[in-house]
Amino acid sequence: MTRAIPRVLSIAGTDPTGGAGIQADLKSIAANGGYGMAVVTALVAQNTQGVRSVHTPPAAFLREQLEAVSDDVAIDAVKIGMLGDVATIEVVGEWLGRVRPRVVVLDPVMVATSGDRLLVPEAEQALRELLPSAGLITPNVPELAVLADEEPARDWDAVVAQALAVSRGWGVAVLAKGGHLDGDLVHDALVDAAADVPVRALVAPRVDTTATHGTGCSLSSAVATWQASEDDWFVSVDRSKQWLTESLRHGAALRVGEGHGPVSHFAGLWSRGGVRTDVTGEWWERIAEVRAGTDADPFLTGLAAGTLPRGAFTEYLAQDAEYLHGYAEVLSAASALAADAAERAFWSKGAAECLEEELRLHESWTGGGRVEVSPTCEAYVTHLRSSVEAGYAEGVAAVLPCYWMYADIGLRLAAAATDEHPYRDWLVTYGDPSFAEAAAHARAIVERVARDADPATRERMWQAFRTSAQHERAFFAAPLTP
Repeated sequence: MTRAIPRVLSIAGTDPTGGAGIQADLKSIAANGGYGMAVVTALVAQNTQGVRSVHTPPAAFLREQLEAVSDDVAIDAVKIGMLGDVATIEVVGEWLGRVRPRVVVLDPVMVATSGDRLLVPEAEQALRELLPSAGLITPNVPELAVLADEEPARDWDAVVAQALAVSRGWGVAVLAKGGHLDGDLVHDALVDAAADVPVRALVAPRVDTTATHGTGCSLSSAVATWQASEDDWFVSVDRSKQWLTESLRHGAALRVGEGHGPVSHFAGLWSRGGVRTDVTGEWWERIAEVRAGTDADPFLTGLAAGTLPRGAFTEYLAQDAEYLHGYAEVLSAASALAADAAERAFWSKGAAECLEEELRLHESWTGGGRVEVSPTCEAYVTHLRSSVEAGYAEGVAAVLPCYWMYADIGLRLAAAATDEHPYRDWLVTYGDPSFAEAAAHARAIVERVARDADPATRERMWQAFRTSAQHERAFFAAPLTP
C-alpha cells in the first residue's frame, strides 16, 4: 500500500543559511516523504558560526499565520522549534489547545549548536508548561538540563535520569539524545516514564564531522513526519535516525559556511531516490577498514600480480571448496526460510547452480579431494550456520559479504587476468558479470529485509554481516599466515 503523504507544519524560527530552523525543517520533512508547511516565530540573523540577532514578529501576526494554515489545511503533524519569548509560547499553546493536532513534536530550542541562547530566561517556565501539549520532546543535553533544572549531564546514565524526571514531571515522552557526549557510539533513547518499557535505546556509530548545524531541527521534523503515518514513536525515531546518520555523513560535501556546516538532507535522494535509508550501504561503509585490509593482504596482492606461490593458492582453494560445501547448506536453509517465492528460488539457485560451477573450478585445481578443514574455515562456516539457525534475517545478512566482497574484489582481479596469468581461470570466474549480478541481487534482498526489520533484528543482522566480513578477511589471509 502506498504511504500517504503527511502534511507537516513547522512552527519555528528562520536560518538564512538554510541549515537550521524552518529551512532545515522543510528539507527534513520533504526528505522523509512529507509535505512541509511553515509558520515563522522569529527572524534570526545567523550563520554556521553563530547567532547575531533575533527579531520576533508581533504575537498577533503569529496567531494569524497559525489560523491561516489550520483554517484551510488538514494538518497531520506539527513540529515546534524556536519560540523565543512568553507571548509566542502562549499563542502557540492556545492554538494547540484549540486545533489539537494528532502528532506534536516539540524541539525545546534553547541553546544553539554554537552555544548561543535562543530563549529568554523568563520564558523557560512557560516552555515547561507547554510540554504536556506535545507527544514527544527532543531536547539536546544542555536543553534537557534546563528542563530538569539541573546541571548538564556528563554521562549517558545521567542523561536518561534527567529524561525520566522530565517525562514523569510533565507527562510527555522524551527523546534523550547523547550526541553532545563523547564516544565512538551515539546513544539515544525513547524515554516514557508511563510506558511498560520506560527506556528504549537506540545506538548508532558516531559520524566524524563538523557538519552538525541544525541536527536537532532536522531530527525532530523527521520524527514528526514519520509519526504521522507510522503511529509508533520508536519506529519513527529509528527511521529518522537512520536518515540523519546518512545525512550527517554527507554534510561536509556541501561545503556550506566556515563554522558548523549543515547536514545534507537530500543526500540519499540524490544518490538513489526514495525516502528509506540505504541500510546495507551503511554497513558497507562501516566495514571500510576490513575491506581495505583485505585489499592490501599479501595473498590478494600476490594473486593479482601472479606472484602468489602455487602451494598457497592450492591451499586456499582446498579450504574454499570445504567452505563452499557449508555455504551451499546455509543457502539451502535460507531458501527454506524465505517467505517470498522469488527469494526462495534465488537462494536455491545459489546453492545448486552457482556453487556447483565454483566447486568444479576448485576441483580442477585441487583434484577434488577432501582435506582437513582449517580452524579459519570451520569458524566461518559455524558462524554462517548459527546465523541462519537464528532466522532468515540474520542468515541472509551473514551470507551477503561472501557475495559482495568477492564481487568487489573480483572486478579488480579480473583486470589482471591476462592470457599468461597463472591463475587466470579463477580471476575470470569471480570477475564475471553474472557473479556481480548475483551479488547485487543478494544485496537487494538483504536491503529489503533490513528495511522492514525492527531495530533489534536489524542490529543482529548488522552484527552477522560484520562478523562474516571479518571471516572473509581472515580466510584470504590464512594461506600465508604461519
